[in-house]
Amino acid sequence: MTGVQTCALPIFVCVKQIPDPAVPGALEADHTLDRSGKLILDESDSYGVEMALQLVDAAGGGEVTLVSMAPNGEVSGLRTALAMGAAKAVLVSDPALEGSDALSTAKVLAKSIERAGGADLVLAATESSDGYTGTVPAQIAEILGWPAVTFAKQVEITGGTVKVQRQTEAGYDIVEAALPAVVSVTAGVVEPRYPSFKGIMAAKSKPVDQVTAADLGLDAGQVGWAGARQQITNVEQAPAREAGEKFEDDGTGAEKVVAFLEQDRKSTRLNSSHVSESRMPSSA
Repeated sequence: MTGVQTCALPIFVCVKQIPDPAVPGALEADHTLDRSGKLILDESDSYGVEMALQLVDAAGGGEVTLVSMAPNGEVSGLRTALAMGAAKAVLVSDPALEGSDALSTAKVLAKSIERAGGADLVLAATESSDGYTGTVPAQIAEILGWPAVTFAKQVEITGGTVKVQRQTEAGYDIVEAALPAVVSVTAGVVEPRYPSFKGIMAAKSKPVDQVTAADLGLDAGQVGWAGARQQITNVEQAPAREAGEKFEDDGTGAEKVVAFLEQDRKSTRLNSSHVSESRMPSSA
């Protein structure tokens, strides 16, 4: 992460506050995750916060603003990111947002960014640790009408352009886009700093602007369960993992393992062949 900029760089970072993954999760009656307790900063978002702080430092000025959506006015996770060095936060908290899907979430975050104004760059994680849709950053960009660059493993700002190394299966592509833009960053893109004691104390007095859906100009029918385009119909426990094959080593253990792997490989090929044939169009 490097970049040279001579003017102030205002960056917004979308962060999610989630139930602590170390604590067994609970579901509500509507199959949604219980978020009534204390929430923490999603670890995947700490990379976006750190990236933003480093970009502002490289630019020689600017500030980092957090944008989040959470129930019950919860700010614990935001305070962590503020302790890292972000200047302020916008929290959207409204009972009307309960049940919001990925697109509704993107609408809320995009409207929050528009309302605050002045953003040159919006950073977000590639996906959240409790939702894994991976769609929200691109949806935010579409709503704002800005370029979207995803899976960034390195970000540079030069003048009015963002230059990104976009991670791919084969390596990475170099992608450039005009600012303002939305960029999603991968985990490990930078090493997030630990909040210092001084940072933790300072975070307590940093401003958090709490707003509702109505403040953003969003009708209740556009968000929450009313605006959701997906529905959770059922949730089941994952099946227990089946016991593996055991071989008694009577001197021929290695041969038995090789034979088993060969048979497993043949079965896999056969199943793949059947899948391919079933997808072929009929000749009728």
